Amino acid sequence: MSNVILKVEGLSKSFAGVRALQDVSFEIQRGEVHAICGENGAGKSTLIKILTGALRPDSGTIHMDSNTYNGFSPGEAHKLGIQAIYQENLLVADMSVAENIFAGEEKIFRLPFIDYKSLYREAQGVIEMLGAPIDVHEKAGELSVANQQYVKIARALIFSPRVLIMDEPTTMFNKTGANELLGIVKDLKEKGISIIYITHKLEEMEVIADRVTVLRDGFTVSCRERGSEGIDLGQVTKDMIGRQVDLFYSRDKVERGCELLRVVDLKVTPESPPVSFNVHRGEVLGIAGMVGSGRTEIAQALYGATGKAGGAIYMEGKEIRIRTPKDALENGICMITEDRQRTGLLLDMQIPPNVSISALDKIKGVFLNLKAEKKGVDEIAAKVNLKALDFQVDVKFLSGGNQQKVVIGKWLYKNAELFIFDEPTRGIDVNSKTEIYAIMVDLLKRGKAIIMISSDMPELISISDRVIVIKRGAVAAELTGEEISEEMVINSTI
Repeated sequence: MSNVILKVEGLSKSFAGVRALQDVSFEIQRGEVHAICGENGAGKSTLIKILTGALRPDSGTIHMDSNTYNGFSPGEAHKLGIQAIYQENLLVADMSVAENIFAGEEKIFRLPFIDYKSLYREAQGVIEMLGAPIDVHEKAGELSVANQQYVKIARALIFSPRVLIMDEPTTMFNKTGANELLGIVKDLKEKGISIIYITHKLEEMEVIADRVTVLRDGFTVSCRERGSEGIDLGQVTKDMIGRQVDLFYSRDKVERGCELLRVVDLKVTPESPPVSFNVHRGEVLGIAGMVGSGRTEIAQALYGATGKAGGAIYMEGKEIRIRTPKDALENGICMITEDRQRTGLLLDMQIPPNVSISALDKIKGVFLNLKAEKKGVDEIAAKVNLKALDFQVDVKFLSGGNQQKVVIGKWLYKNAELFIFDEPTRGIDVNSKTEIYAIMVDLLKRGKAIIMISSDMPELISISDRVIVIKRGAVAAELTGEEISEEMVINSTI
């Protein structure tokens, strides 16, 4: 009897004449972790949507349980035991963790009343099985993005999935958190769940993948099985982009200019420790730390997204007051948040308004000057190498790398001086990462300054000129030169 639980043959899908998938085939066995990788635009998202019933293929077949399908409805995929955990945040912020886990599947005590006692008890059981430090009574919107990911996993598990699709599941985690989640994946595999694991992170494939299928430009390029020496990551990389890519990025060094920002005894809350640091023009100040260390809260205080309880902020030697993001922007400080879709973009709007919204005064008169907007957006698009067939497309249809370029372009249009990047390449493929890094270096050459929060160790080491390590809200170490190493960063966080 075959151990194959799901098999796809010759799947193809096009949108308005643009090919997304072409003759894609692969299979997954019971209790297997099958990684699907490829650059943004390779067809991974389209494949997920077909397998979950959100899209129907133009051609090709899906085989499951000795049956052949030309496509699923979402309900059919659900009944067959196919569940997906998406990269996007699909939780309801004002509902509790337990309510999000069982949304649409609530336990009924007596119509029309929900058995909340059972709901919270069972939700707590799933959360404890995952080992997540989450109170199921807490509002989902109050959780960190990493803990929100655990909630999405818990929701998928209540349906007892046979095939679980995980779309970039560790992008919200630092290295320790990512390793914990990979441990959960291994546990699920041992329970007989088949896992389709979508990732850009080559090191994760090496740890958990039994097989790796590479997509490029909508085609299946290769399927490589784990050998006695593991997965050949160098060959996988070549399959993805047609050339070898080093794990660490080599960037041009830029002469450091004058001090742009100085932070003195900043307190995020009355109870938090004071934090002091500075950053110069032409410099990348990296910020490292575990999830929950307080690094993002410090950045949010600088940007005015949250208040501060004390301390002073100086720009070019002059003390400034920041109570709101508007105050920050007026003083030349912008922030590229880690959740670009929720807090960085207007997903249902086209590229031009997403860029020009940062500086409407440039095009605003009695009416918006759309000609001036187009000229400005075209210039920004060229600077960030934005790739889109039509700039009038809604940004929700762009790849993750191009969405990030739109966010950066928005602040270039504003002509900000200090760029705060929170996880700048989360969920972005290898090639797009290189393009984002090139944009960052170009900002430095133009005399801008960058604060970069990153859980990606090669990124942190390759891009930063200095690194401060945040531990329990305080600066635990400042590293420069050869001190910026994985060992030094990790030792400073624990």
